[in-house]
Amino acid sequence: MTIQTDALIIGAGPCGLFQIFELGLLGIRADIVDSLPAVGGQCTWLYPDKPIYDIPAVPVCTGQELIDALMKQIAPFNADFHLGEDVLEVRKQDDGFYVRTSLDKEFVARTVFIAGGVGSFQPRRLRLPGIDALEEKTVHYRVREPGRFKGAKLVILGGGDSALDWALALAPGAAELTLVHRSDQFRAAPATLAAYRELVAAGKAGLIEFGNAVEYAADGDRLQQVQIKQDDGTVHEIAADHLFAFFGMSPKLGPIAEWGLDMQRKMLTVDTATFQTSTPGIFAIGDICDYPGKKKLILSGFHEAALAAFAAKAFIEPGKKVHLQYTTTSPIMQKRLGVADGA
Repeated sequence: MTIQTDALIIGAGPCGLFQIFELGLLGIRADIVDSLPAVGGQCTWLYPDKPIYDIPAVPVCTGQELIDALMKQIAPFNADFHLGEDVLEVRKQDDGFYVRTSLDKEFVARTVFIAGGVGSFQPRRLRLPGIDALEEKTVHYRVREPGRFKGAKLVILGGGDSALDWALALAPGAAELTLVHRSDQFRAAPATLAAYRELVAAGKAGLIEFGNAVEYAADGDRLQQVQIKQDDGTVHEIAADHLFAFFGMSPKLGPIAEWGLDMQRKMLTVDTATFQTSTPGIFAIGDICDYPGKKKLILSGFHEAALAAFAAKAFIEPGKKVHLQYTTTSPIMQKRLGVADGA
């Protein structure tokens, strides 16, 4: 069954979510698609607990708190979410744009908004035979519900902020925790690394440098042991209930490059008055778009979403003036937001 929509948003990160809000204020209901199984993009997958300081009027919030607030803000507009599927095809046709996903879901959209960051993000996974069967059970590429790991034996692989941040956070409650990094050069903040080394010196955590996971043992879904081999040939067999791998996310531009849109340095070229791409009716916001003076900031993406929404309204209703209204005084907008009985 083909889904008819006025606006299809590709990418459910903060900019894609805010695009729902800006479209909703103008009376345009949206569908949104993302390759990840949950909303939030990089905020959720890369730094859910890291502080963000440059959101206007919000002195500080975590990545997850920002996404939670955006989800609350867009709730009145009842967007339909299609998660865990990639957009494979976008093609112009007489009644709009034909869009097909990796789950063979089909859309006909009057407008399309590409808010896919630098492409679809996938965690860099361990390359050990059969280990995929343990994913989200005892092998993890992000931390969900930290409390469930209390009292467990944990091994964390990685040397960046995510690895060190979670090592510090989980070590106090863990039965044992060992951090393994492939070198002695860490990408994490120096203060975080210093704090973790203090735990190691106090005997409250372990650290293996120049090490890689080469084998593991499991009983069904239960991880039992991880074998770490260092560059000098030393092998460590570590008892483990859970294994975390924080190797970062791999952005893949994917089929966007095949949609016939003008690109510059793997980014979509846009008109800064409308944030429309080279194809009328297809807009791009956030890190995926490129223009002179572009800054890859969330707050810049919010601005881009506002202008793109106005341009989309004019595209959907050609010849009809799009009036600028303010949420503080507009009865129509307040009704759409569910805060007043506007006419």
